[in-house]
Amino acid sequence: MDTIANFFSFITTPVSWVIVQFHKLYGAIFGPDTGWAWGLSIVSLVVLIRICLIPLFVKQIKSTRNMQALQPKMKAIQERYKSDKQRQSEEMMKLYKETGTNPLSSCLPILAQSPFFFALYAVLSHIAEGKTIGVINQSLLDSARQAHIFGAPLASTFTDSAAEVAALDATLTSVRIVTAVMIVLMSASQFYTQRQLMMKNVDLSVKTPYMQQQKMLMYIFPLIFAVMGINFPVGVLVYWLTTNVWTMGQQMYVISQNPTPGSKAQDAYLQRLLKSVSAHGEVRGRRRKNVVKAIVAKGSDRNENERRFFAGLAKSGFAAQADGTVIKGDTITAEAEGGAAVRRQQPKRQTKAKRQAAAQHGPAKGAEEAADSVEVAKEPTTSLEKKPQDEVKDSAQGDKPARPSRANSGGSRQGKSGQRKGQQRPKHPSSKK
Repeated sequence: MDTIANFFSFITTPVSWVIVQFHKLYGAIFGPDTGWAWGLSIVSLVVLIRICLIPLFVKQIKSTRNMQALQPKMKAIQERYKSDKQRQSEEMMKLYKETGTNPLSSCLPILAQSPFFFALYAVLSHIAEGKTIGVINQSLLDSARQAHIFGAPLASTFTDSAAEVAALDATLTSVRIVTAVMIVLMSASQFYTQRQLMMKNVDLSVKTPYMQQQKMLMYIFPLIFAVMGINFPVGVLVYWLTTNVWTMGQQMYVISQNPTPGSKAQDAYLQRLLKSVSAHGEVRGRRRKNVVKAIVAKGSDRNENERRFFAGLAKSGFAAQADGTVIKGDTITAEAEGGAAVRRQQPKRQTKAKRQAAAQHGPAKGAEEAADSVEVAKEPTTSLEKKPQDEVKDSAQGDKPARPSRANSGGSRQGKSGQRKGQQRPKHPSSKK
């Protein structure tokens, strides 16, 4: 660790200067030799660095999302050119170039923080050894050595001996308790930050090797920091715990306001947006309008969360427009709430058992209804009842004798062969055989 810190010794002077400037500010409030003055100076250093790294953090978020979206294509390239590693690498680079994705962008914030981290480690190590460094002169060195954070000296570590801790006017028990608590908090914050990213801000509809790698890192990184933390001075633990808390809060804000499409965070965001639109009758805010505009532009490529959002808008009587706004209409409400009443009512089809029951128990009623329908369709010039004998003779005048009706002939056949099973469909008397 000392070798790496010496490699970044060129930045120790700027880091020490920033710490001294913040120490002047907090020293006037809490006292120059207190742990609050030196501890808050380190915290302020972290905040200043992370503010400067916000543009890199934005690039990291975009790069991570692009990598997640490209995982299916990358997997297809690997399967297609699994026997040709050179061609596989060429196709990967071509894909990165076409989509404007840089795999190293996700590591930029960590890489950018590394020089400041090791420079701070070098400064605190010199303070523990009683050596001046950068702009920290002897008077500032003596003040820093006297500073304690919850009873632990700023430059002490978990592995220090009792003699080394006593030289800094502290006890071994207090040092180990404070450092152990800070190591646990540092590892827990790292784990929670990674878990929050995996559980809420990942498209769960796409299963890729990238997700498996992230799950492994979720457990590996906290263990690495826990093992390395026992060699970190208390001041470095303050630095790393502060940067983890900052990362966690910053990530929570990004997940809440700009979630990954298809993730649980997007579903929660769209539900909040739906409640806002239902309450106010409009999309409030430029960012929200851009979100609705992007979803409308997707068309049929919308994911399940976005389709559910549009269905909720329609149920509330709203329709999203291409510019990100919404309109309200009575037609939309009628179709959403009373769509079943607007549709044409189709008669229910009877089951086979009901049809058979109607045929066995109501033949007379069925024949009567059929006769009524015949009379409605045509003028009642004939009747289903059997005509008297004299009327039949009168109607039989002409070259050919009148043929008996199907009803009568059917009745005679029925008399000969016996009663037929089931209901017989009545025929029109004027129809010929």
